[in-house]
Amino acid sequence: MLRLAGLLLCVTSFLSTSSLGAIAGPRLDNDKLYRYSYSTEVRLNRPTGSTRGNTGFRISSDVDISLVWRNPQIQDEQLLRLQISNVQVESAGKRSRKNNIFHGSSAESILGKVRLEALQRPFMVLWKMGKIRSLYAHKAEPATIKNLKRGVASMLMMQLKSGKMSEADASGKCLVEYKATKDQVIRTKHLDTCKTQEMGFTTHSPVLGISGKSTSETVITLENGIIKSADVEETHILSINARHKAATKVLSRQSLTLKKIEVGPTEVAGKDVASVVKSLDDKHMSVGVMVEKVKTKCKGCPNLMDTWKAVRSQLEPESLSKAEGPRSFLALLHSLRKASKSEILTVLRNCSKTVLPQLVDAVTSAQTPSSHSAILEFLDFSKKEGLVLQERFLYACGFASHPTETMLQSLLDLAQGKIGSTEIKESIVIIMGALLRKLCLKGACALPTVLKVKEMLLAGPDSTQMESEVLMYLLALKNALLPEGVPVLAKYAESEVGAFSTIAITALQRYDPQLITPEVKKTLNRIYHQNKHIYEKNVRAAAADVIMSSSPSYMEVKNLLLSIGHLPHEMNKYMLSKVQDILRFEMPACKLVRQVMKDMASHNYDRFSKTGSSSAFSGFMARTADVTCTYNLDILYSGSGVLRRSNMNIYGQSNNAFLHGLQVTIEAQGLESLIAATPDEGEEELESFAGMSALLFDVQLRPVTFFKGYSDLMSKMFSISGDPISVVKGLILLTDHSQVIPLQSGLRTSAEFQGGLAIDISGGMEFSLWYRESKTSVNNRGALVVIGNVTVDTGFVSAGVEVGFETEATLDFITTVQFSEYPFLVCMQMDKTTFPFRETVSKQEKLPSGQTFSLKRSRDQLVPGSEFPLHQENSNMCKKVFEQAW
Repeated sequence: MLRLAGLLLCVTSFLSTSSLGAIAGPRLDNDKLYRYSYSTEVRLNRPTGSTRGNTGFRISSDVDISLVWRNPQIQDEQLLRLQISNVQVESAGKRSRKNNIFHGSSAESILGKVRLEALQRPFMVLWKMGKIRSLYAHKAEPATIKNLKRGVASMLMMQLKSGKMSEADASGKCLVEYKATKDQVIRTKHLDTCKTQEMGFTTHSPVLGISGKSTSETVITLENGIIKSADVEETHILSINARHKAATKVLSRQSLTLKKIEVGPTEVAGKDVASVVKSLDDKHMSVGVMVEKVKTKCKGCPNLMDTWKAVRSQLEPESLSKAEGPRSFLALLHSLRKASKSEILTVLRNCSKTVLPQLVDAVTSAQTPSSHSAILEFLDFSKKEGLVLQERFLYACGFASHPTETMLQSLLDLAQGKIGSTEIKESIVIIMGALLRKLCLKGACALPTVLKVKEMLLAGPDSTQMESEVLMYLLALKNALLPEGVPVLAKYAESEVGAFSTIAITALQRYDPQLITPEVKKTLNRIYHQNKHIYEKNVRAAAADVIMSSSPSYMEVKNLLLSIGHLPHEMNKYMLSKVQDILRFEMPACKLVRQVMKDMASHNYDRFSKTGSSSAFSGFMARTADVTCTYNLDILYSGSGVLRRSNMNIYGQSNNAFLHGLQVTIEAQGLESLIAATPDEGEEELESFAGMSALLFDVQLRPVTFFKGYSDLMSKMFSISGDPISVVKGLILLTDHSQVIPLQSGLRTSAEFQGGLAIDISGGMEFSLWYRESKTSVNNRGALVVIGNVTVDTGFVSAGVEVGFETEATLDFITTVQFSEYPFLVCMQMDKTTFPFRETVSKQEKLPSGQTFSLKRSRDQLVPGSEFPLHQENSNMCKKVFEQAW
């Protein structure tokens, strides 16, 4: 029994010793002063730039560390005293004396006497098991100085065994992985997991957004359990997804090296940390380990009114097609985000009528509480006057990069209040759908206002008998893309009102195919095959598009192919062209279509030799390493040769993300009486109508009507000027990314990437009875400027790098139809003009004394224009059209 008790005692003793050894952390000796040399530097450049092109600075000093107090109960809990001295600030790279703004400057002249004294004032850290648990400093010290001290303290973060854990240092709370050997510890920080105190925002679409890649590694060398050296290398690369060459790189390095060990102060007695800290310096307080926000004052920076005076001439309507327009828009945006409500209202109330719409775009796009409150006070929605400004405000809300619940609530309040124009009410509800989707994508679907608006939109179509209001709610649901909206849209897809069906079906086409349930597919098949009602051609064609793009079954594809030959003449040709386009462009359904075509009943000469002018064609606009841009053109004519529907789409794809960049649809109906032609089946009673609808960057806009009704048509025909009607015009904040990157050194990197687009989309429809010719046109004009700026600003020295690119482009889509004889001639043209493209990079360093170093480079090129290829039939037809015109 005694032997057993002795054995248990030995085992217990051994396990206790092992346990203590496993969790033991690094310790400093009493009565010793550890003298280290320390340096931190930050370099900014492009990722592919040479080291000579770096901009940045280095701060170097001595750091003395000594043990102040050790917890009698827990030996690994130690209070350390740190003091920085012999501070120097210099350029991070080699520069000639002429370009070195730091030459001849002392630390005091750069930091200032107050900052330098604060930096050299001792501070304390609670070091437990190799981790910084608390940092004690004077609370009144400048935030930049406290941050630099946090950076020094973070060099002591370590543990003597391998493993992963979540821990906080100057750069935030992150997942950290340790690899420990006898005399070395490697600390790898997973920066994508870091939680910081400052939250930024980014564009909801990855295609238009920014990608980041970050690394951080610390190599610690030990000697007799003491840190001999610690070296940190941290990199952050930010690039624009649409053009990864437009990128910035932040390289941060820290180095702590032991110089010597001397006799130091004796350990202080005390029960706990708080009492010991207070006894040594009653002004010392726990200030936290993570970097805190720094408010920097920009000396000599222009205020909002100064910026406005400088840029307003570039925001005149005639300047918007040039790059100066969006560039000035971005400059104004930055100033607006810093301005107060009263400053913004002053500018709004003292603006000329020609520039005011562009100013409304900018104020709304700023998306600050002050700018949003100012624009709502400025605009009066109860009056019909100012319709253009009201619509520009609403469109800018729809394109908002980071909408808030407040923005959605303000639109809800407007919708429930007095509105002077029915068009504006429609736009408000439609844009609410776009905001709803963006908030849900951010994970804010459960917010009270979001739930309220969701309920309103889902119940909306059944809550009214007015056709215009039903269309309004369906368009809002098309923007919102709510999963709960699928049954509502499926119900209205089967409506006998063609406009309801078209919008509902095109809305379903925007959903993820996984949400198109078997029940919805049955509905679409009933529409296409007309099992219950007779439908218009464009409705049936839209249903076929959704079926083919939503993982169709073998029988669904077979039935679609078997229908060819039993459809109205032009619809036969459209469906045949659609099938051929799926095969040629290798769309997801192409394998199944090929499988069905092995059956001769589905694939034979009689079925695949149908003639006509309707067509469907897809192609590539651009294919680069960064982004793939595709287009498709669908044209459906009536049997009499009059345009029924023209649909142009442009898509962007990058990093497995998808963006519906543009959709312009022109629809016409009931025009057969003008040429004494017979309408197609199901379209005999249609009212004369022509209109245009646009979807821009995933946001459906309010459709525009060219004419409605026979009397309106005749008046427009005799008064038509031939000028296109504007569908959307304005300035759009396309890319918007704001981020603060706290570095382990305690410095803060501010990253701002913005892209401004000046756009003008217009469309027209000309109809000549004399020449028996019709012409539809969609004109797209745009200028794009994207700028990325990364800056490290300490308040006493700043360094930054700016990258960007800009371009101006024109894209026209024209369809000419000659119906003087049958078969009528149709020619489609899609032209891109030659356009300029410029890339820029600039770098800057600045001291409080006003000394600056700057460098700017640019590269220009001309991208040749081209006519995008369509199918061979179109080319042959165009030759005939232009031969006759000649």
